[in-house]
Amino acid sequence: MSVLGTRDALQRNNVTVSGAAAGRVMMFAHGFGCSKATWDLVAPHFETDHRVILFDHVGAGGSDVSAYDAGKYDSLHGYADDVLEILDALDVTDVVFVGHSVSAMIGILAANRDPSRFGALVLVGPSPRYVNDGSYQGGFESDDIASLLDSLDSNYLGWSQTMAPVIIGNPQRPELGEQLTTSFCSIDPDIARHFAHVTFLSDNRADLPLVTVPTLVMQCTADAIAPSEVGHYVHAAIDGSTLSVLEATGHVPILSAPDEVVAQIRGYLGDRT
Repeated sequence: MSVLGTRDALQRNNVTVSGAAAGRVMMFAHGFGCSKATWDLVAPHFETDHRVILFDHVGAGGSDVSAYDAGKYDSLHGYADDVLEILDALDVTDVVFVGHSVSAMIGILAANRDPSRFGALVLVGPSPRYVNDGSYQGGFESDDIASLLDSLDSNYLGWSQTMAPVIIGNPQRPELGEQLTTSFCSIDPDIARHFAHVTFLSDNRADLPLVTVPTLVMQCTADAIAPSEVGHYVHAAIDGSTLSVLEATGHVPILSAPDEVVAQIRGYLGDRT
């Protein structure tokens, strides 16, 4: 990649690199409606012995919003392209990719395209398909998703205030729902609506058996977005993967139970370093 291309990739996605310069590289990717700030309670724990890469998907956080192209980002492959461009720009390999929610599938797509860049995948609350399909239980009927997207399209801010507490799944800690609502509301509504359609209507089940990188699947308890059946499905579909069922509830354990997430990742990587 040219010097200009390198600068563009890193600036476009608001990339930051921290931690141990000689340590194994870890890349943290945020989910829908979030930004790299969502990792503030997790990523710093790895900086003592890992080189930590954080970034924002285009349209989120401090990314270059002008780089948003509805055609490119009309599928998760556009986001996977960005991941590979960042890794190429930094010239890193053996990367531990930690993806939350939709970024779990983005990481799978990137790793399947160029497995030489990746040493491990950590999938936090992954879902290859949100809509039920025959014996496959993704958690939602088609009408549920249609209603969710209609609500989001008509009143994104209202949808955010209603859905954030549901996604967090910790009613006894309303401050977490408020934090996620703030994150949702900081994103351009048009971009958020497009990303939501791409996310909730995606079907990446066929990509799972193609994974050749060691994989940890982290499944939360009582997750309204990616129920336990989904985590077990992902685990079964990725040959040789490890399944970790967290005590944490909800869909965003990186906010609600960061210490448990850190411990599970540490335990998994400890067996492979």
